[in-house]
Amino acid sequence: MQNVCPHTKIQTSMEPSFPLALAGEGEKVKIVLFRGGGTMQERLLSMGVQVEDEIVVIQRQHNGAVLIEKAGSRYALGGGMAHKINVIRCSTWNRV
Repeated sequence: MQNVCPHTKIQTSMEPSFPLALAGEGEKVKIVLFRGGGTMQERLLSMGVQVEDEIVVIQRQHNGAVLIEKAGSRYALGGGMAHKINVIRCSTWNRV
């Protein structure tokens, strides 16, 4: 099965996933896997963040903590949580 980011039409099936904590600022990524336990997954789902979502990394800290944006809402995730979310690159997002 091929993954294609709908906004960019870039095929991502060959690109390996990596932890969200390693994504750069301004990068648009697609969530492909939660590696955490049930509590972490429940917390993310309660925020409306789920597998297959496209998110933008707004800000990144050296400890892995990230500020992400999804559909106009922003969420802060700690480094531990960000390391347990695997993503693939979609594109670089530019603010207008």
